[in-house]
Amino acid sequence: MDNERLTEVQPNYALIPGVDRVLEEPQVQALSKRCGIGVLTDLIREAIDRLRRAMREGEIVGDSKEALIALVVADVQGVLADQLAPSLRRVVNATGVILHTNLGRAPLPDVAVEQIADIAGYYSNLELDLETGQRGSRTTLVESLLCELTGAEAAAIVNNNAAAVLLMLNTLAEGKEAVVSRGQLVEIGGSFRIPDIMGRSGATMVEVGTTNRTHLKDYEAALTDTTGLMLVVHPSNYKVMGFTAEVMLEDLVTLGKSRGVPVAHDLGGGVLVDLREYGLPYEPLVSDSLTAGVDVVTFSGDKVLGGPQCGIIVGKKDAVEKIRKNPLMRALRCGKLTYAALEATLKMFLNPDALVKSHPTLRMLTESVSILKRRGRRLLALIGEVDDLQIDLVDSKAQTGSGALPLEEIESCAIAIACDGVQAFAERLRRYDLPVMGYVRDDRVFLDLRTMRNDELRVVADAVRWGGLG
Repeated sequence: MDNERLTEVQPNYALIPGVDRVLEEPQVQALSKRCGIGVLTDLIREAIDRLRRAMREGEIVGDSKEALIALVVADVQGVLADQLAPSLRRVVNATGVILHTNLGRAPLPDVAVEQIADIAGYYSNLELDLETGQRGSRTTLVESLLCELTGAEAAAIVNNNAAAVLLMLNTLAEGKEAVVSRGQLVEIGGSFRIPDIMGRSGATMVEVGTTNRTHLKDYEAALTDTTGLMLVVHPSNYKVMGFTAEVMLEDLVTLGKSRGVPVAHDLGGGVLVDLREYGLPYEPLVSDSLTAGVDVVTFSGDKVLGGPQCGIIVGKKDAVEKIRKNPLMRALRCGKLTYAALEATLKMFLNPDALVKSHPTLRMLTESVSILKRRGRRLLALIGEVDDLQIDLVDSKAQTGSGALPLEEIESCAIAIACDGVQAFAERLRRYDLPVMGYVRDDRVFLDLRTMRNDELRVVADAVRWGGLG
């Protein structure tokens, strides 16, 4: 009897279909429109190998060839869907970190998205002067806008702010000394270190002062005939507090002029409007640095500016012209989509009164807690009751992120979810069709309303209900 039962459960390998037989299936024929026959054949062969292995390990028996063909077809469909799905996907940011580097930093304004869509699928005048019909320069596409908004004489764009700092140092201080305060030798996320960038630029770093106190006399003593630049770095992701001293930009500029040494200011984030007008703490404006007489200012396009990833270089015409002519400029330049998005974003700053309504980053930074609580109550209503989940609307703290306003916590509110296995629940939210990114604290999953859009609430509610099913 035992031998008969053992015989009944033994897999019949003869039922395993061949590649040609699977290729005849209508569902597989339909897949041939999405990939080449060679790729499809390889996927079928791999699926058959997995089927054979599963039968050998007793996971699948298979009582008919049709059933096994169906398993192979489903396997191929699933693998191909995964391969064709984009790796870069939209997610819901419910972390409360507005400029979240891991989530792509600033979401673009609608006008920038529209401008990208208008340019992406068509030809453009990226390097064409439409008046003369001759070759133009992409570096001038947004120059007039940046000069108007900052007071600069000239501007250039590269692919990120690290590139802007590298290019500026290489142009103005290669083979020379670059003087910088010890208190400004920062490391930013992703192991971006000012000393490393200075070394790669070909400049020799000369440190002055101490971690917490640097004086004008420190710079004066460091300047020699081989000094190419004095660099000021805004410590955007930390603050030195207590017994501190730093040199005013105006004083450094005066010193530089007397010794024939240019001054550069790396602002990191870069702000075009006074954030105090929106009830936020002061951050140095790009125009402030230029008014102080700094030769070159570098900053990011995708932080508080709220545009695409890029590095922006503004300053005096002779310095920026030298930077433009550097052979590295071609290696670090941006493409048409970056210029399209940046131009549309910059034009928004021509009407600062309307910024908080149409500029996503500034809207999230300034939105009142009462609005967030209304959003939270609506989300609670959409979620409803879910077995085994305790869901509450609670006060929370949001952050600007990406080194901007590093010590500032922004009053916010969040949906707090308690359940058995909160880490597993957070993982299920990340695996939802539109992943939802929250954070875990005190054995609860928090979904912050400050970084959540109104049109994402139903998706988040669906994800929470789905996640609650386990």
